[in-house]
Amino acid sequence: MCEMDVRYIHNFLRVVDTGSMSEAARQLDLSPSAIAQQMRVLEGELGAPLLVRHGRSVRATEAGERLFERGRQLLQDFEGLREWVASDTDGGELRLGTVNTALHGFVPAVMRAFVARHAEVRISVRAGLTPELYTALVQSELDVLICLQPSFDLPKTVCWAELRQEPLVVLCRARDAQQDPLALLRTRPLVRYDRSLAGGRLADRYLRSQGIAPLERMELNSVLAVAMMVDQGLGVGLVPDIGPVLSQGRDVRVLALPDQAGGEGPRPADARKVGLLWLNTSARARWARSLLECARECLG
Repeated sequence: MCEMDVRYIHNFLRVVDTGSMSEAARQLDLSPSAIAQQMRVLEGELGAPLLVRHGRSVRATEAGERLFERGRQLLQDFEGLREWVASDTDGGELRLGTVNTALHGFVPAVMRAFVARHAEVRISVRAGLTPELYTALVQSELDVLICLQPSFDLPKTVCWAELRQEPLVVLCRARDAQQDPLALLRTRPLVRYDRSLAGGRLADRYLRSQGIAPLERMELNSVLAVAMMVDQGLGVGLVPDIGPVLSQGRDVRVLALPDQAGGEGPRPADARKVGLLWLNTSARARWARSLLECARECLG
């Protein structure tokens, strides 16, 4: 199978995922007519209709569904073949996906350690949310993720290794650092971390469990932005502890929450888990494992 065919299969998977040729074209930076032509070529080569239109959307035919089921594995096999052919050198590209909080925190140190081991490997980095990064991983668009632990069971082809836990902490200005963190949450305006994100939902559940109805001032989808607003005296924050970057260069202090009561005694405040995800079928899995070693060394 030629590389053009492989690219067409990749684009077919995107069309089925989005349910739209125009949206797939937008995401792939191609024209809708180019995508339509590629789909016709695929149908001609495979001798079966793969897509059917429903108004402005498209869906896979029975033949298309069979191609969709096998397509991701075909792409992984092709990538593995290409890497195996070039395996006499350590060169190549590692495509890393990462959540912003890790990118702004410990990822640069991990990259330094990885580059020291693999100087010939090019690294491309894509920042995003865990769900969209996971989709890119299973579609072979990324090789390894530094992300939050998914809330669903992973298939056997996907490996997860935890790196750290990030408990919830209260952010306040230095003058309030001796105050009780729960009292601050009850009495000061709250700069919320976005409740559509995992860390924001974790914070919201914690507030509810403590019976705290905060005075909400604003809601932001960036942990660092919350810290910057606290630095300006706009309130307090309740966010996952992403490390020293929260307070560096700012009039911000990080306060631990008290242990929560549980059926078997006190337990630490809720935390989100950050780690690595990669495909064990990928030819770049060796680099993912090396990246894991570097991350564990950096994080102690």
